[in-house]
Amino acid sequence: MKKIIYPAIMLLASAALSPASAQTKLFDGKTLKGWKQLAGSADYKVEDGAIVGTTVLNSGNSFLVTEKEYGNFILELDAKIESELSNSGVQTRSHYDPEGNKGKGKVYGRQFEIDPSSRKWTGGIYDEGRRDWLYPLDLNPKAKDAFKVGEYNHIKIECIGNEMKTWVNGVPAGDVVDTVDSKGFIALQVHAVSEEKQAGKKVYFKNINLKTTNLKATPFPKDVYVVNLTPNSITTAEKANGWKLLYDGKTNTGWHGATLKAFPEKGWEYANGTMHVLPSAGQEESGGGDIVTNDNYSAFDLSFEFKLTPGANSGVKYFVTLSEVTKGSAIGLEYQVLDDKLHPDAKLGRDGDRTLASLYDLIKANKQERFVHPIGAWNTGRVVVYPNNHVEHYLNGVKVLEYERGSKAFRDLVAISKYTIWKNFGEAPSGHLLLQDHGNEVFFRSIKVRELK
Repeated sequence: MKKIIYPAIMLLASAALSPASAQTKLFDGKTLKGWKQLAGSADYKVEDGAIVGTTVLNSGNSFLVTEKEYGNFILELDAKIESELSNSGVQTRSHYDPEGNKGKGKVYGRQFEIDPSSRKWTGGIYDEGRRDWLYPLDLNPKAKDAFKVGEYNHIKIECIGNEMKTWVNGVPAGDVVDTVDSKGFIALQVHAVSEEKQAGKKVYFKNINLKTTNLKATPFPKDVYVVNLTPNSITTAEKANGWKLLYDGKTNTGWHGATLKAFPEKGWEYANGTMHVLPSAGQEESGGGDIVTNDNYSAFDLSFEFKLTPGANSGVKYFVTLSEVTKGSAIGLEYQVLDDKLHPDAKLGRDGDRTLASLYDLIKANKQERFVHPIGAWNTGRVVVYPNNHVEHYLNGVKVLEYERGSKAFRDLVAISKYTIWKNFGEAPSGHLLLQDHGNEVFFRSIKVRELK
């Protein structure tokens, strides 16, 4: 038999692509070699080929972290949590501040959330010790039922470039494009517990494998929302899925005054990355007036960031027909943008229906304080209008209200609101999108829309 001699370069290529060399086992199944514990005092040990973390009463969050740091990678592992009373997560590209948490040490960075509670946010992305929730799983409800309590679940995490994607048992879950952390350690969390009934609960991790070479990003379905934290940008995938920017960060292209043919000559600034309402002593019709998109929209997914100054009032309106106009402003369904603590409008209306993220004067936003970013910080609003006229409002990734446009319940609310004087209010087949000038200083950016068919 003739002996075949393969070139060395072919052997090297074959080795690089083989499963054995493409993946690194971060856990040998027997010891905690390559790992160290930081922060809290939860118990970590190896049992039956798995790392088992056990909650300890009155400990802070505990982390078993890799001794090495990693940049681009695909991490896969199996995880099980035995009780809905506990919580866990997998840290990615994370860091440690020994002086944080009053000298007890603090781990911070993006986390794959393991949430066995009735909220079902496993696979969502949380920024531990820093920015709180980045991707609550309200943004992707199809993934909420993928995780099974009391069973091993397969977890996949992609960190490639500035994007982090997550999967739970093969179901796409969270997608965040970020501006921080190009590398850091990986960690296994045991969450802090403060009640006796929560102590002694276990979380299990096994088959922890990491791939760092020959990486290829896996595309998500186009209906999975992307949290893109790079201001005034859309990714290649977002563009391919129909998203477009309504503000480029530099110009007023695509906008005009609600009562004008052109963009207002005063009252608005649109350079330096923000669409900026200038203050005019809180008088709604003495500044530049409202601005609207040149285009009309019927069914759409609208996302925008806003930053309030103390006591400010503004809004984002949709289905604005420009047939219902007062001096300088126009009428439409309104996502309320408001400083609830300082502006008096928050206490007017009915049952809080003029507060932040509410459908103004119609439906109150059901929001928790922890999901409201403080005045002077950026918040993300989102309005989704489906082709069947189902409408949803979100604030910082959490759904705060929903309703059926044109339904009897909707019309009954209109009938007892300030809008009752306009026939068929809010039921136009299409309309402009609007940014409101209410006389207060407010900033907008990252305004993007996707039409829904």
